[in-house]
Amino acid sequence: MDPHAVSSLDQLLSLYDEVTPVAASKSTDRLDAPTRAFIAASPFCLLGTQGARGNHITPRGDAPGFVEVLDDHRVMLPDRKGNNRLDGLRDILEDNRVSLLFLVPGVNETLRLHGLATISTDPELRARCVAQGKTPTTVLVVEVREIFMQCAKAFMRSGLWAGRPRPEGVPTMGQLIAAHKRGGIDPAEYDQAAPARLKANLY
Repeated sequence: MDPHAVSSLDQLLSLYDEVTPVAASKSTDRLDAPTRAFIAASPFCLLGTQGARGNHITPRGDAPGFVEVLDDHRVMLPDRKGNNRLDGLRDILEDNRVSLLFLVPGVNETLRLHGLATISTDPELRARCVAQGKTPTTVLVVEVREIFMQCAKAFMRSGLWAGRPRPEGVPTMGQLIAAHKRGGIDPAEYDQAAPARLKANLY
C-alpha cells in the first residue's frame, strides 16, 4: 500500500485551504440568460458518462449553438455521425448521470453542467438539429441538476488560447457567477480584480 495515498475525506481536506465563499455557492440549476449565451457561443463540449464498462469522455462539436437550450432546466445535443461504438450512449442506458464541459475558443473560463440524460428519437427535436441535410439518429436531452463556471487558471497555465482574442458578447466570469448566485457580487468588480487574483494563485 502506498504510504502517501490519501484515503479519507478528513485527510484530503487537511491538505488544502478552505473553499472560498464564492466558490462554495456559485452553482445553480437554472439556465439563465448569461448561461444560455455562453452555451450558444460554444462550438465544443466534452460529455462525461459512466457505466458498467467504466467511465468515458466523448468530444462533441459543431457550429456554435449546436447544443440547444430547450427551457430553463434542459439542454439538447445531437448525436452526430461517429464510429458507432456508442460508448457514451450505452453508459447512459445503464446510468443516466452525465457531465458536460463547454469550451469557447479564446475564453479561458469553462462552463460545467451536470444532469440526467435521456436518449430521444423525438422527430421534432431531431428535426431541429439537422446539419448539412443530415438528421441525427438520436438527440440527448439533459435535465440540469447543477451548473457552474470553472475559473481560468487551467487555460492560463496551459496557454491554450494564447494570442487568441476573446470573442465579443461572451458573458464574463463575473456576469455568470452573479447570475448563478442571483446577486451577491458585483460583476464588474469581480472581473476587474480577477486577473491579478488568478495570477497570484496559479501555483
